[in-house]
Amino acid sequence: MKKKLDHIGIAVRNIEDSIEFHTKVLGGKLVDRYRSEAEGVESEIAVIDLDGDRTELLMPTNNTTSPIARFIKQKGKGVHHIAYRVDDLDKALKELEQEGIRTLEWSRRTNKHGRRLIYLNPADTEGTIIEYCDYPNQ
Repeated sequence: MKKKLDHIGIAVRNIEDSIEFHTKVLGGKLVDRYRSEAEGVESEIAVIDLDGDRTELLMPTNNTTSPIARFIKQKGKGVHHIAYRVDDLDKALKELEQEGIRTLEWSRRTNKHGRRLIYLNPADTEGTIIEYCDYPNQ
């Protein structure tokens, strides 16, 4: 199945400073900003567009339970995940299963923009957190 880079997720400690850097220094445009308290997310998210390429800045809103907070504690701020857009998430998941690649089923959800997503198990991806996503209503 064809895959396309959708966005890069970056774990940050201070979203205001990160937005300023990505807009003023890098020349990106803030196109969305929202807070998600969903279990397994618990983050404030800022979406930056730079000539059609997207970056998601992720700041934890709960330092006890947010996976972004855990990531920052373990690895520090920086690239958290790489997201690949697929044509059909359900078909892509069947292909992964055939290849013996596991997913983090608890991470499966649909975000406020209708993006369906799931994270692949980093144990099967050389330690990189990879998101697969699709946009069925677009």
